[in-house]
Amino acid sequence: MHQLTLAKISQALADKQFSARELTSHLLARIEQFDPQLNSFITVNQEAALQQADAADAQRSAGATSALLGVPLAHKDLFCTKDVRTSCASKTLDNFIAPYNATIVEKFNTAGCVSLGKLNMDEFAMGSSGETSFYGASKNPWDTSRVPGGSSSGSAVAVAARLVPAATGSDSGGSIRQPAAFNGLTGIKPTYGRISRWGMTAYASSFDQAGFLAHNAQDCALLLQATAGFDERDSTSAQQPVDDYTAALAQPLQGLRIGLPKEYFDSRLDARIGDVVHSAIEQLKQLGATFVDISLPTLPHAVPAYYVIASAEASTNLARFDGVRFGHRCDDPKDLEDLYTRSRNEAFGDEVKRRIMMGTYALSTGYYDAYYLKAQKIRRLIKNDFVSAFKDVDLILGPTTPNLPWHLGSKVNDPVAAYLEDIYTVPANLAGIPGLSMPAGMIDGLPVGVQLQAPYFQEARMLNVAHQFQQHTDWHAQAPAGF
Repeated sequence: MHQLTLAKISQALADKQFSARELTSHLLARIEQFDPQLNSFITVNQEAALQQADAADAQRSAGATSALLGVPLAHKDLFCTKDVRTSCASKTLDNFIAPYNATIVEKFNTAGCVSLGKLNMDEFAMGSSGETSFYGASKNPWDTSRVPGGSSSGSAVAVAARLVPAATGSDSGGSIRQPAAFNGLTGIKPTYGRISRWGMTAYASSFDQAGFLAHNAQDCALLLQATAGFDERDSTSAQQPVDDYTAALAQPLQGLRIGLPKEYFDSRLDARIGDVVHSAIEQLKQLGATFVDISLPTLPHAVPAYYVIASAEASTNLARFDGVRFGHRCDDPKDLEDLYTRSRNEAFGDEVKRRIMMGTYALSTGYYDAYYLKAQKIRRLIKNDFVSAFKDVDLILGPTTPNLPWHLGSKVNDPVAAYLEDIYTVPANLAGIPGLSMPAGMIDGLPVGVQLQAPYFQEARMLNVAHQFQQHTDWHAQAPAGF
């Protein structure tokens, strides 16, 4: 059962090949068996999950036919889940029990999904490796000595190891697409505002976007169909019609024009990953797509612009974690300043402190114009580059990451080296466009991802290309040995 995709699970439940309770029990047993070596879960909702499964079975017996009814998944631990700890993988929120459900969780509950628990991540989504978690690093199931990517590390690991068929994630600078590439998964970051951010703990509010990690594009389409749409509780939610993502999967690729930015194929890219990308290009050509060389000239400035703006927003968003209203509070504070200082110092990890300090510096008097304002101007130029490119092409294709997953601990003391690994993913967040990573090959036993980017609200187009590619390749069906 654990080898089935989400779509096949849905069909099997409809055909009564097994019950939601049988499937949930099977996956809970796998979590108990394998997660101690992977560390993908922070909280496992065993009792609640079985209750949800029983409720789904009862609804199916009564004639309900929802596509996701009884389908198990798990949530990245920054989405609020009522009566369940929502920690953001931080000591700060280790004792925080959310009093309500995030919109995305609410929509999955309405669809009848079974939540197996909350997944590990980089603390407050700040990291690209999964190593900044208060609960310890998650391990890449393809090679447990290597990072799984981040910040949606636990989401990627749990899906890749077949502990759960799909998981929610969040993507502020590549935090879905990069771990998807490192773990042989399909990961989608929709257009900014496509899925409500209400109930998602903020890191960088103008970048954060909920999305999914699953085995293939069809599964991602089912998940997006259930969650996309306007939410009046979220001021950044887009009032745009929702496409039929599953219906668009079968469209042929004849006549599709895909751009290849020259900036994605320079000396920063591991040549072996470049070969995988070019193999994917050849496959898509056989399916009818044509390719056009394009340029995104401001791409080299994307990483510094992103980290200035994102850190500035983080310094503002994390000011609320002060030890007063909720979360960690230091013992016996002498006064209010001591309470603030020690509570935050004791509870935040090094990377979170680093970004708060960077962001506060960039926003301070005398440096706002030199750093923050300049970064925002670069952001607009990057957006303009994409808008201009999409006048000539339907999609953009390139590598998801410049390198293979690195060994655990090798970049902990060199944060800039880790930041530079985001060079191909952060531009989509700066512009707010959708992006998707799909498995396209293997190097030394490790998966490699290829990234698609599309114009605003054209997720259906990306999912269509990925699905057609996956109909003629089997990289997405590969599983790590032992899982």
